[in-house]
Amino acid sequence: MSAKYDSKRTKTDVLIEEGTFNPTPEKVRDPKFRGSEFFDPHDAVQVKYEMLRRVSIDKVSVTEASDEYGVSRPTYYQAKVNFDMAGIAGLVPTKPGPRGPHKIDDKVVAFLQAQLAPGEPVRARELAKLLRQELDIELHPRSIERVLKKAAGKPCRDGGMPDPTVDHRVPVRGIAQGCSRRSAAAYSP
Repeated sequence: MSAKYDSKRTKTDVLIEEGTFNPTPEKVRDPKFRGSEFFDPHDAVQVKYEMLRRVSIDKVSVTEASDEYGVSRPTYYQAKVNFDMAGIAGLVPTKPGPRGPHKIDDKVVAFLQAQLAPGEPVRARELAKLLRQELDIELHPRSIERVLKKAAGKPCRDGGMPDPTVDHRVPVRGIAQGCSRRSAAAYSP
């Protein structure tokens, strides 16, 4: 049986696994969260929701609510924006770390595309070495394959579209499909 459905897990275990555990429950001073079976100061989503409700419905100041729920005012405002955009799901904390590729920008994509010959297979290991030598950027060959495959479905910089007859489900081939090599090279460093 998977750990996800193990009946011996505690609520705290589930909150930690789901990323909704409030690491500072002692900072929550709202009396509702003391000795209640329903209100749990360890549940970050519930704490944020109640904080937003206190400001919106009970007309408590943001500063007072922030202090009462043990968070900073910027945390309150971020929770408000997230809630307004996504409802209760917006209060679930996101995973820390970068969102998407942070080393790969248009310059890198253009450089990689300029190295490709139409109809030739992508040699990601060679491109990784070339990228390291020319731009001093370390990229895993699989990352190079993914970014080039993604770029293959986008319009070319010269306004054309990639060749629709190429099967994009197979390993990336000739990413400059439908684009002139000259137009890709024009954007290289």
